Amino acid sequence: MLYAMPTRRDFLKLISTATAAGMAGIALPTLAGNATGYVSKRPPLAKRKFTSQAVERQLARVKAAIGDPKLAWMFENCYPNTLDTTVELGTLDGKPDTFVITGDIDAMWLRDSSAQVVPYLPLAKDDPALQRLFRGLIRRQAHCIRIDPYANAFLPDPHAKPLEWSVHDVTDMKPGVGERKWEIDSLCYPIRLAHGYWQATGDTRPFDDDWREAMHLVLKTFREQQRKYDHGPYHFQRTSAVPSESLMLGGYGNPTRPNGMIHSMFRPSDDACVYPLSVPSNLFAVLSLRQLAHMSRAMHDAAFAAECEALADEVERAVQRDGRMHDADGKAFWAYEIDGFGNQLFMDDANVPSLLALPYLGCCDRNDPVYRRTRELAWSTRNPYFFRGKAGEGIGGPHEGLRMIWPMSIMMYAQTSSDVAQIRQCLRWLRDTDAGSGFMHEAFDQDDPAKFTRSWFAWANTLFGELMVDIQRKHPELLRG
Repeated sequence: MLYAMPTRRDFLKLISTATAAGMAGIALPTLAGNATGYVSKRPPLAKRKFTSQAVERQLARVKAAIGDPKLAWMFENCYPNTLDTTVELGTLDGKPDTFVITGDIDAMWLRDSSAQVVPYLPLAKDDPALQRLFRGLIRRQAHCIRIDPYANAFLPDPHAKPLEWSVHDVTDMKPGVGERKWEIDSLCYPIRLAHGYWQATGDTRPFDDDWREAMHLVLKTFREQQRKYDHGPYHFQRTSAVPSESLMLGGYGNPTRPNGMIHSMFRPSDDACVYPLSVPSNLFAVLSLRQLAHMSRAMHDAAFAAECEALADEVERAVQRDGRMHDADGKAFWAYEIDGFGNQLFMDDANVPSLLALPYLGCCDRNDPVYRRTRELAWSTRNPYFFRGKAGEGIGGPHEGLRMIWPMSIMMYAQTSSDVAQIRQCLRWLRDTDAGSGFMHEAFDQDDPAKFTRSWFAWANTLFGELMVDIQRKHPELLRG
C-alpha cells in the first residue's frame, strides 16, 4: 500500500487549529485599546518586520474615515500585515534582497509575494524604505526564476530541503525550490510587480542583467508550454490521497490539442487543472507580456519587446477564438479551462487570476459585455464553487472543498463592482466573518465563520486593506456610516 505524503492542505489544516492567541502567526501582547474596546492585533513596533512611514500615514488617514469601529479595527490589523509579519530584508550578491513569506508557511510563492506588496506601490515614490523593499523583492524574484521558471515556491535557505509535502515529488527539483507546480501566473505576477514599481517610481535600478536574463526565461518557458511540437520539459507527480495534487499521464497532464495558448498544469490555487489551457491565466499572460514589452522598449531592447508582443498577440487570438462559451441566447462568456479539442469547463475559483478578477488585474474593462456576463454566471449557482449560506455568499474552489467561501472572492466582487449596494454588502460579509479575529482568513464555512482555514494569510489581509483604501477613495460615504 502506498503511503500518502502530507500535502500543503494537510499542513494548513493542522496550523489552522491554532488558538486565537496565535492569530496572525505570532503571539501578541495586549496593546492599548481604543474607546470602542477593539484592541490592536499588530505586533509592537520593535517586533515589526518592516515599517513604512508612508503606509502608517495612509493607515491613519483611512482609518479615521471609517465610521464602523469594527471595520476600522480590521483595517488597522490587516492593511500593514504583510509588512508587519512577513518581510525579511537582506542582501544577495551585494544587492538589496527582500524575501516575503505567505504568513503561516516559511516559503515565498512568486504569486503571493507579489500580490502581498502591490497595494503599497502607490506609496513607493515618496518612501525610500519602500523602494528598497521593492527593489529587493524584484531582484529576489528574478533570482528565483533563474533557479527554475517552472517552480511556484522557493525557500529562504537554498540548501534546505523542499517543503515537507514536496520532498518525494517526481519532478526535476532544484536546490532552493520549495514546491515545483507549474502555474502560468507564477511568472506573470513578478512582471506585474516590476511594471507597477517602474510606473510608480520611474526607478530602473532593479532591472539589471540578472533581471533581463530572468525575463528571457519567462518568454522561453511560455513558448515551451505552448506545446506546439511536444510536451516540453515539465512533468510532475505526487503521491497523495488528493487527486488534484498530481498530474495524469506520466506527470504531463490531461491531453490537449495545441492552439497557441500556454499550458498551465496547476491553477493559482495550486490544484491541478482539469483542462490545461486556463483562460484567466492566459489572459493574464497576454497582459504581462505587453507590460514586459513596454518596459523593454523603454529600456532600449526593442527586439525583445517585439518578441513579447508577438507572443501576446498569438495567445490573445487563441483565447479569443477558443476560450469563449455561449448561453442559450448566443451571448458569449469566458470558459475557465479548455483543452483545444472543443471541450470547455465553466467554473470559477477564488484564487487570482480568476474569471471574476480579470478587471482587477487589468485584463479587461469591468464594463466589457463578455466579462459582465461571465461575472454574473461566476457569482451564481452556474458555478459549482459558488456557495451561499447563513454567513454570506462567495466563491471557493476545490482546494478547501464545498461550502467554504474565500473572503478573497468577496473582495474581488467588490473591486469589480460599480454598484454601491453590492459593495456595501461585501463590506458587511467581510466584517462579520472574521470569527472575532480581526483578520481575513483563507476560507470560512458558508453557515459558520468560526470554521475557517488559515489564521495567518497575509495576501488576504493586505488585499482587504487595498479594498478599504480604494473604497475610501471612490465611495467615502460607504465608510462613514
